Amino acid sequence: MKKFLDLISEEMKQTFEAAGYDRELGKVTLSNRPDLCEYQCNGAMAGAKLYKKAPIMIANEVAERLSGSTVFSEVTAVAPGFLNCKVKESFITEYLSGMRTEDKFGMEMPENPKKVIIDYGGPNVAKPLHVGHLRSAIIGESIKRIVRYAGHDIIGDIHLGDWGLQMGLIITELKERQPDLVYFDENYEGEYPEEAPFTIADLGEIYPTASAKSKEDEAYKERALDATFKLQSGVRGHRALWKHIMDISVPDLKKNYANLNVDFELWKGESDVHDVIPGMAEKMKADGFAYMSEGALVVDVKEETDTKELPPCMILKSDGAALYTTTDLATIMERMKDYDPDLMIYLTDKRQALHFEQVFRCARKTKLVKPETEMIHIGFGTMNGKDGKPFKTREGGVMRLEVLIKEINDEMYRKITDNRDVSEEEARETASIVALSAIKYGDLSNQASKDYIFDIDKFTSFEGDTGPYILYTIVRIKSILNKYKEQGGSIAEDATFGLAGSESEKALMLELTKFNAVMETACAETAPHKVCAYIYDLANAFNKFYHETKILSEEDDAKKKGYIALLVLARDVLETCIDLLGFSAPERM
Repeated sequence: MKKFLDLISEEMKQTFEAAGYDRELGKVTLSNRPDLCEYQCNGAMAGAKLYKKAPIMIANEVAERLSGSTVFSEVTAVAPGFLNCKVKESFITEYLSGMRTEDKFGMEMPENPKKVIIDYGGPNVAKPLHVGHLRSAIIGESIKRIVRYAGHDIIGDIHLGDWGLQMGLIITELKERQPDLVYFDENYEGEYPEEAPFTIADLGEIYPTASAKSKEDEAYKERALDATFKLQSGVRGHRALWKHIMDISVPDLKKNYANLNVDFELWKGESDVHDVIPGMAEKMKADGFAYMSEGALVVDVKEETDTKELPPCMILKSDGAALYTTTDLATIMERMKDYDPDLMIYLTDKRQALHFEQVFRCARKTKLVKPETEMIHIGFGTMNGKDGKPFKTREGGVMRLEVLIKEINDEMYRKITDNRDVSEEEARETASIVALSAIKYGDLSNQASKDYIFDIDKFTSFEGDTGPYILYTIVRIKSILNKYKEQGGSIAEDATFGLAGSESEKALMLELTKFNAVMETACAETAPHKVCAYIYDLANAFNKFYHETKILSEEDDAKKKGYIALLVLARDVLETCIDLLGFSAPERM
């Protein structure tokens, strides 16, 4: 199905053309004065210069020709030359009927779907997820779902930090505490134990201890760097410890991401490309792109058009060690070999913008990617507390993600049990569903690049622009539909749209017609906040209609069936949208 606004514009364009004017003047937009009209066309204003004619004369000619339109119920020429339009109810119901029967509500699928890889995890293993990981997980998961819904083939990769200094720090601290472990005996040739000499809780304490020591004790840091080098060089005991760390950490990460309803198709890490780095570096040198500078291997990435200095991209440090840049480039090389994507999306804190500018330029210059391969970095802002500073615990530390989720779950549980009598089990289950909507919608309703205030009181409110308000609206619709079925109605058979009988009913219908355009834009601009804005408007339109309309007590059977059809479509569109944002609605609240 074509987008609703495109169909309206086509009617207007044909009329401009029939009147002897350029058809492109007939572009229709949403009205910026909804109190006066639903849509507007300003083409007569632009046409005045082209045709040396007063804009009101052009507008009057077009309006007159549209008097018998099957699309518009009213088109009025307004000085100095605007066209104010209202759409026929019959045209709207016909469009909604198409949405109800077509797959994905009639959204047009791309002729040539793109193959996309989105890199949106990036946690370091052996460290618990904290609030700093929240935005990449939430935004990345939603973008992945939106792009997939729009018809493209997309793969999500967590891109674990599993090969750097944090591994050396953990191994060093383990050696300090348990020097007699068989892993540190360089002469040992037997099999290593299957069970790790530590738990996930131990790791949660070992890493911060080791990290703090390395900042104060230079010799300790040197030992950690040496342990990292041994690990990356293939020393058996260090590799065995690394495997234990991975075997314990990854399941814990999966559990925590599952609590956020986030999943990845690929669980690859920096370690997966370690062995291809030497060959990549050698090829960059052989091809004349990489050269030695102060002992390090670098590639120049600055361009003549640059207005500010862009430093060279460092491939290997003077001691031969790889950097984040190196593993990112090697990962791009492997992704091209394994998947040949048309587009690679990277989602990180916006402070990494320079890093990705260097990486992308280096990948292009050294021909790791095809000329037509797209690479984009989406930099997100900071999640702040009410004081406007990065979100912390009450003690001032970085809050663990599971603690934040528990706090919001507990707050939602309190609100649910305050409002009504409900079993403990149902209250807890509902609270976790609604809490997830509060967290995700609270984040996604902001433009990704902007900082935002994480306000638990606001995000868990059932009123205003919040996740719980959206869910409450969906549950309200479900409740009405259930009562209709209890009265003997059949939703599947009775879903026949009627003509709008009120302004609020027509407004709800018009909001529903926007779905395809919103989804297309959200995909093209990788912008989940546009989906949030849409469902907030849709929820408001439904609630206004609900408060003004006696739905179940309507005596006119045909009119009641029209209401039910409208509710079914509103429910389905809203549930589709929240699924694309990464959360769901309970059956009741």
